[in-house]
Amino acid sequence: MERIADRLGGMPGLAREQERPVVVERARGGDGELVLRRCGEHHEIISNGVFLMDTRDGRSERLLVRAAVADLRAPVRVLVGGLGVGFSLAEAVSLPQVAAVTVVEKEPAVIAWHRTHLRHCSAGALEDPRVRVHCADLLEWLSGSPGAQSPGRGPDAAGDAAAGEVFDAVCLDIDNGPDWTVTASNARLYGAAGLDLVAARMSRRGVLAVWSAAAAPAFEKLLRGRFADVRVRRVPVPRGEPDVVYLARGLRDAAEA
Repeated sequence: MERIADRLGGMPGLAREQERPVVVERARGGDGELVLRRCGEHHEIISNGVFLMDTRDGRSERLLVRAAVADLRAPVRVLVGGLGVGFSLAEAVSLPQVAAVTVVEKEPAVIAWHRTHLRHCSAGALEDPRVRVHCADLLEWLSGSPGAQSPGRGPDAAGDAAAGEVFDAVCLDIDNGPDWTVTASNARLYGAAGLDLVAARMSRRGVLAVWSAAAAPAFEKLLRGRFADVRVRRVPVPRGEPDVVYLARGLRDAAEA
């Protein structure tokens, strides 16, 4: 996924005019205003005036899930943190070994857009019987905090979290990654306490995959202190730094960490 400033900075004047964004819908989110814009054939999501994501290039978001699941035998239970524009969810339901996908998305508007304007991006996956969508802050959901809502299939999200469900692949695409969060509270997920909550929901064979808009050395160091096997996959984008996918498995015990 490209940073908007990098992409627009290299456009000639005519291309800028042809791709002038058009507001499709505005919504009040938990952390301010969310705007869905159409730019040519693509869509963009803006949070409080700051570019968050678009539908121009979903290679790294698809890799996030595909790489996490690659070495796992069926049945695989996947947790997707952050619905976004839906590329990761679409990839998850396309993989034959995936038996169940749980999506936790904080913003009701984003979930609603995947039933309308963004449905093609997630390949209509909200209607897949393997998919459950929970409207909640991921950290609160992981910790089993009450008050989560579930506009998707399945039982109430808070009940699921309290039951201590574990996952074979945990795929996180929250905000723009560890070092570039539009919403300050999202930074908690990428700290020590957040990783502990995530690790508690991983099965013994579990893989953690984390998407980032750029390299995050401090976060990588944190991962290496908690997991025996950490790999870094870089995905070039047309302009700016490559997207990065961190893959971690082999959770160390407390003595090792």
